Amino acid sequence: MRAKISYAITAAVLVVYFVLVGSRGVLLIKAGTPLTVTFGVAVLILPVIGVWFLWKNTEFVRDANRLAALLDAEGGLPVDELKRLPSGRVDRDSADEVFARRKAETEDAPDDWRSWFRLAVAYHDARDTPRARKAMQRAIALHKTSH
Repeated sequence: MRAKISYAITAAVLVVYFVLVGSRGVLLIKAGTPLTVTFGVAVLILPVIGVWFLWKNTEFVRDANRLAALLDAEGGLPVDELKRLPSGRVDRDSADEVFARRKAETEDAPDDWRSWFRLAVAYHDARDTPRARKAMQRAIALHKTSH
């Protein structure tokens, strides 16, 4: 729940920022000189890109949460079986062991969104965010095509 609140606050702050930047772009365009119009258009592009990025990220999070809820209802969410160091960080050997099992599971069932979801969690636990995101995107795509 804390993560959802943090995400909502961050998204709200970004939207306010986009509005402020966009209003500056409009003011530059209203000034009417070729230079200010050019800068105004350039400034307006930034909020457009930001809104698109925020929308795609929100859509990704919503879809991933939906899959987590489905997997939880099926009793298939991965259990946190990772060993931790005294500092609380995940033991690397433990993460590697769990990752190897998740990867083998995905190789055995490459068209099952559930195995890709669990692989994404394993990547996340191993602090490999780019691969975690790609694996989750694959899980989302497989789920969408299966329904």
